[in-house]
This record gives sequence, C-alpha cells and structure tokens, in this order.
Amino acid sequence: MKSRAGYAIGIGILVLCLATALVMSRLTRRVQNQPLALSGARLEEFTSLEPIDAHTHIFQSGPVFVGMLQRLHIHVLDILYVDDTDPYRTSVEPQKRNALTFVVSSMGHAQLCTTIDPFRFNDANFSEKAIEALNRDFADGAVAAKIWKNIGMELKTASGQYVMPDDPRFEPIYTDIAAHHKTLIAHLADPDFAWGAQVTQAPLPPYYVANPQWDMSRKPDAPQKKAILLARDHLLAMNPDLRVIGAHLGSMESHLDDLATRLDLYPNFAVDVAARVPRLVTQPRDKVRAFILKYQDRILYGTDLHFYPGTADQAAARIWEHQYALDWHYFATDDSFEYLGHKVEGLDLPRQVLKKLYHDNAIQWVPGIGANRP
Repeated sequence: MKSRAGYAIGIGILVLCLATALVMSRLTRRVQNQPLALSGARLEEFTSLEPIDAHTHIFQSGPVFVGMLQRLHIHVLDILYVDDTDPYRTSVEPQKRNALTFVVSSMGHAQLCTTIDPFRFNDANFSEKAIEALNRDFADGAVAAKIWKNIGMELKTASGQYVMPDDPRFEPIYTDIAAHHKTLIAHLADPDFAWGAQVTQAPLPPYYVANPQWDMSRKPDAPQKKAILLARDHLLAMNPDLRVIGAHLGSMESHLDDLATRLDLYPNFAVDVAARVPRLVTQPRDKVRAFILKYQDRILYGTDLHFYPGTADQAAARIWEHQYALDWHYFATDDSFEYLGHKVEGLDLPRQVLKKLYHDNAIQWVPGIGANRP
C-alpha cells in the first residue's frame, strides 16, 4: 500500500515538475525578450526600503536564488496551502518540509506562512486538529496562516453544501490565530473571469482553460462570487481582533470602489497586490494612484511568484528579479513603458508611500515577518 502511494506521489511530483518546467520556459523566453534588472540608483532606492514580498510560494532553494534575495535585500513570506487538484499540494507535506528547508537556507530572508487542511472539514475533531497543527507551526516560527479559495469554490459539507469561510467550524481556528497574534492570509473567491457570465466580452484567461476546476460557470450549483465575499465580510465582522490580509486585492481587483468600502468598514482588513498588478495597469492611472494613496496603510506588496522543485536556480532568480524590476518601474517611476503588453505610465508614488507598500505595512500586518532579517 505504501509503495503504491509513494508511486502515485512520485508520478504527481513528476507531472508538477514537467508542468513547472514548461511554465518557467515560457517565462524565461519572456524575460529574455524584455530583460529588466534593478541596478545603479534604482537598485539603491529599492534596497534601501528593505523590501518585503508578502506573497510567495517557494519549495526549493539554490545559491543563485538566495544570492538574488540578498543582493536585492528582499525578505519573503513563503506561503503554504492545500489544493487537492494539484498533485504536489494534496497535503501540507511535502510542501512544508521543502518550504522549511528553503527558509533555513535563505540566510534570514524568509519566513513561513502555514495552512490548514480544509479537506478534513467533515471530521468530528476538525477544528481541534487544525488548531493543534497550527500551534505547532507557530511554535516553530510560522508568522501567519492561510486559507484558500477551495473554501467557497470547492469544499462541501457531508450533505453536499458548499462550505463558506464564515462556517462556525472555522471560528475556533480564527480565534486561535488571533490569540497567538498571528495573521490570516485569505485567498477567497477569484477574479470575475471564474464566473464567466460577468465577463462575456472578454476571452477566458489561459489559467481557467488549463484549470477548468476553477471555472465556476461550469458548476451550476456553485455559489456566486458575491456570496463568498459576503461570507468573508462576515468573518471580518465576527473577528475584529483577527488581522486578515485579502490576497490578490481581496479578489476585488476590478472593483476598487467596492474594495474601498470594505477597507472603510473593516479596520482589521488589508490586502496584497500579488498577481494583480497586471489588472491595475489596465485601469485609469489616476484612479489606481488615488486608491493607493488613500489606503497606503492597508496595501502590501506581493508577487505570488513560485519556485517549485525541478526549476533551475538561475532561471528562477532571473525571472523573480525581472518581476521585481517591472513592478518597481510601475509603482516608483513616472516612465511610460509596457507592462505585459499594456502601455502604462508609472504611478510615481511618493517615497513614504513606497516604504509602506514595500516594507512598513508587512511589518505592521504580519508581526514577526522581519524577525530573521540579516
């Protein structure tokens, strides 16, 4: 039985490595066609902030990659989550083991965000076991915990109802996270594309073509996005002492006015920009800039960049630096340039706002995130 399970895991990891290699190959070609690096005065401005990438997924290490983090003074939050549709992420292991290996090798440039296994939800002792596991990770240095979009978009009760993030069985877990003065990273819902009827004028992004399990338009019984976000809002209201960071601009990247309303209502709520800068650059510059200036204490820089087993060390370092340079170009300058095919003018944010976006807000919203900084 063990050998069969081990074989299945091995095949899953092989599939993941092949898929990752393909993605990295495409990214490498893109970087080679548009190379960007931080150097000279721009590098000095960037590194002087002691920047924090508050949203990454790293399960491998290498001297070139760690050297890149050191040279750029980047500190990262390495985030775990369980995804039963991804062979590598079907359990907290082996990703936690690999992530911790990276954290140790990072020369003080990384810390862990742990997670729960939501697929134990129907177990009688779900909450207790989840809390025990979280507390072990907190004792070992984890500074945050994450819940993922399968809550609301996939997970079901024993009777077949979709589980929402404000389900009472999660409440003891949220209480425990707050009691330990840790932060909840919440990726709940997805872009509007996942509910296809809302974006009939636009083609379905490649992500949903490759991952049809998250195309909610294929699931007639699935909750609407609004219902998931309302459940998240209820979570925020019920847990005022719990710091919650809405990953990916709280899945409201196309609705900044609605996101502003949530930020006004819930002082325990912040957001990161991970993987959503490409959406910001398509919106009116003045509106995006005004939003960031108004909520400058509530927005964290993050990328959602990955470094999976089987990825070449040098290629990963090159791709990550390219992304950091591209984002810095957008946030810190008033240059006109192309961001992934979109002609944009940089936001030219004031220095004090950049410092909050890239450093201060992470320290404030994820206490302990900079504790191991060299």
